[in-house]
Amino acid sequence: MVTPEQVERYRTDGLLVIDDVLSGDQIEHGRRIVEAFTERSRDVPSSNDVYDLEPGHSAAQPMIRRLKSPARLDPFFDQLIRSTPIVERLEGLIGQSVRMLGSKLNMKAADGGSPVEWHQDFAFHPHTNDDVLALGVYFDDATLDNGCMLMVPGSHRGGVLNHHQDGVFVGAISPTRGETDLSRAVSVQVKAGGISIHHGHMLHASAPNHSARPRRLLLYDLAGVDAWPLMGLADLAIYNRQILRGEPTLAVRVAPVSARVPLPLPAAAATIFEMQLIAREKAFEKIPDQPAAWAPPR
Repeated sequence: MVTPEQVERYRTDGLLVIDDVLSGDQIEHGRRIVEAFTERSRDVPSSNDVYDLEPGHSAAQPMIRRLKSPARLDPFFDQLIRSTPIVERLEGLIGQSVRMLGSKLNMKAADGGSPVEWHQDFAFHPHTNDDVLALGVYFDDATLDNGCMLMVPGSHRGGVLNHHQDGVFVGAISPTRGETDLSRAVSVQVKAGGISIHHGHMLHASAPNHSARPRRLLLYDLAGVDAWPLMGLADLAIYNRQILRGEPTLAVRVAPVSARVPLPLPAAAATIFEMQLIAREKAFEKIPDQPAAWAPPR
């Protein structure tokens, strides 16, 4: 469970870090799965429905930006998000009915893993209320030099910022619009086996990996079961199978939320990396040289 102090910090800052959630065996098992997928990617020449590959990917040097929908690709990743130590912590933040919206495994290969520009998750999947968050599971230590997440504490209490450019949704904000103060960014450094949780409105990014160590981060998008996607859904039965705790319901909770419709999409819209390539301004560069590390109640 989360403590009252952790709940209060999440409400205030919009993020939380909890150490030692995974066992050593779970960390190693997760790494082995990721390494097996990486090895198989040698035979994959271009991004597909499993892999989002780095521009420098090759059979000789496999480099993956993202493993798509890992919870569907391997039962370990599905079981992990359904495990009691994780679900109980989610319940403490968004109530006892929790749904997984999706999963991804973002990887930053050593010496050059791609950056992620400043964005808010809620901009991609607006809902009828803001009981929406992302939970990260760390298979490696995430530090400044290997591209840990950067966040702006308290930014979740503002509205959804403009992620459009020339009328097209590019999945990134512009630093010149003056919508937020990126100088307040902090680095969210997490040890392997820990988890991070951030609100759907949290403004966040990550720089390239400048180290010789990989950064493999499993991310789950989650919401309260009574939060309904404003963009609709394709299959109700599949959607309800993603409920981790609680029962399906068609009675949704509508709350005052800030939302922008993420349309129209660019032609290359398979992942956030491809969307953000279109953005002319690389906002993640507008951060302090050494952003302070966020100090959580762990």
